[in-house]
Amino acid sequence: MSIEKIVEQALKDGYLTPTMEAEVGRICDTASELSIEEYMALDRLMGSLLTGEVVAVPRKQFINVMEELVLSEAITRIAEIEATTDKVLDVGDIAAYALNRLPPLYATTEEGASYQRQKAKQELQELINQQIEEAISLSIDRESPNISPLLKKPSRDVVEQVSSLLKSHATNFDPHESGNG
Repeated sequence: MSIEKIVEQALKDGYLTPTMEAEVGRICDTASELSIEEYMALDRLMGSLLTGEVVAVPRKQFINVMEELVLSEAITRIAEIEATTDKVLDVGDIAAYALNRLPPLYATTEEGASYQRQKAKQELQELINQQIEEAISLSIDRESPNISPLLKKPSRDVVEQVSSLLKSHATNFDPHESGNG
């Protein structure tokens, strides 16, 4: 979508979404030179934002508390298995399998996240454990000689896997920043 079309849509709707804002930024970053029409559209958008004719919709920061609970339990179980066997399990595969079978628990504030954690531990801990056990069982079975993965990844330390997984899912999350929730 062009800058002119994005500005036209923002003026029509009365708001600029984070997606629209990101697209304008992408166009400006990748273009070697903007046309006079693009500059005029950006000027019109800026004026509309300043007068309140167009409102910029803020990015909503939120987390899925279930990810944290599943990762914690998966790491504990994987560490136990890897300490007593020669099996090497992928924490990302285990967590993804379990998360796809569990309800999300989103929160936008630390208070909301605490509430969701407490609720999950009381009402969903058994289900979380069951899904992780099932994921581990399937992962161990998949490693049998009759089944070969499409792409064999070199094994990595569990902590490194978790760190990488968390960074990819929480790139903009700041637990100290409060929001509505």
